[in-house]
Amino acid sequence: MREKEQRYSREERKKVENHRDKQDARLKRPRYNRNVLYITYFYIIVAFLMIAYLLKFVVIDSENKINNPYNTRQYLLEKKVIRGDIVSSDGVVLATSEKDKVGRYNRYYPYDNMFCHVVGKVEDGRTGLELSAGFSMLASDINPLQKLMNDFESKKSEGNNCITTINYELQKTAYESLANYNGAVVAMNPRNGKILAMVSKPDFNPNTESRKPLGTVDEENSAYLNRATQGLYPPGSTFKILTAMEYIKENETYSDYSYDCKGEDSFEGNPIHCFSHEVHGVVSLEKSMAHSCNTSFANIGMEINNNSLKKLCENYYFNKLLPVNFPHNKGSFKLDEDSNTDETIQTAIGQGETLVTPLQNLMIVSSVANKGKLMLPQLVDHVESAQGKAVSKYKAKSLGEKCPKKIAKQLNKYLMAVCEYGTASALSALSYPVAGKTGSAEIDSSGTSHAWFVGYAPADNPKIAVAIVVEGAGTGSQYAVPIARNMFMKYLGA
Repeated sequence: MREKEQRYSREERKKVENHRDKQDARLKRPRYNRNVLYITYFYIIVAFLMIAYLLKFVVIDSENKINNPYNTRQYLLEKKVIRGDIVSSDGVVLATSEKDKVGRYNRYYPYDNMFCHVVGKVEDGRTGLELSAGFSMLASDINPLQKLMNDFESKKSEGNNCITTINYELQKTAYESLANYNGAVVAMNPRNGKILAMVSKPDFNPNTESRKPLGTVDEENSAYLNRATQGLYPPGSTFKILTAMEYIKENETYSDYSYDCKGEDSFEGNPIHCFSHEVHGVVSLEKSMAHSCNTSFANIGMEINNNSLKKLCENYYFNKLLPVNFPHNKGSFKLDEDSNTDETIQTAIGQGETLVTPLQNLMIVSSVANKGKLMLPQLVDHVESAQGKAVSKYKAKSLGEKCPKKIAKQLNKYLMAVCEYGTASALSALSYPVAGKTGSAEIDSSGTSHAWFVGYAPADNPKIAVAIVVEGAGTGSQYAVPIARNMFMKYLGA
């Protein structure tokens, strides 16, 4: 019995000793350093971020970075590559490189001033497509063997050609129709965002003039300013498209709207009058748009929410830069909940402190034409090698639904009324329906006005939308509508 107890006690002591040995081993084992783990994770995350940034730069940002005027890489590329041509969508060469007597390649623009803002220039500072598409034209995708031979013989290779969305005939019509007036004409296909024409005056000859400092629309010598994308103007009555859009959004009974226009009215002591104090009588929302009734739209402005209107405008890129890759200025909208009555009614009719570029105004009316969906404006259709091989193709890109389809359909009806029996009735003689809005934006106390028209055709199947502003000319009906008529006739026929 004693031996058995001794044997059990020995086994228990052995278990205790084994347990202590294991504890000692655990105490002697080095503890894992959590700091090392955190540092490892940190560097792994940084590495992934660097890879993501590199991919973004190569895939998305590289061309814009290289096209930056402060980037000297283009100058280095020009030592090995002959800058490619800029070509219209209908095959007309708008810019090319010609070899002079001493063997140097110089840029030549066959049509002088006509395409100066959209095509731009190279000498003494790049502008236009010469800047934004410069890298594409200084890349060479000719036969690799030929390119290798050129490098071996120290010869320049032919650069790629930039095929634009610009239609030569439509550009010519816009340029000639604007004549000697300052202003801008820009046209776009509302279904895909392709810019069909872009004219700005005053202009310059890129073959002869050196770069001068950019001016503003208020300066006499501002020929280098592309008014189509950089000129800021009060929108005048073209803004009533947005005022009406917001009213329809806020009021399910918009079709019952009625107002008795007596040519003038006062809102909390703030007077408003229609053009030439014309009396329109009892008007619906459609007739208010068709006759561009200021007093009715001032009344509408008093009924809608200022913050909601501001939100709508900012959805159309007011107070923001447009998502385009060429130089432009952002429109401004200042109305909010703290604005007084005078600011409210002036803004509702397109006066006040609201400013817009012709391109932005074109985007607004194009979204209505395209059933509420806004397409990204683009100037380049595709890039091809000097041998005609396709290098890259620019696809249409949607910027989203800016206006509900149902509201766009209703606005289309109102804008058709403008062109059927309203302020743009001169367009009713065309063989297809047109939709649009005129505007006369007062710029001083003497009544001087910029003439506006924005619109599209055919109204039931839009293929072209236009925005036209004629500086200091007068009414949109008299000065902008005839230009629009010429544009529609050239592109769609009479």
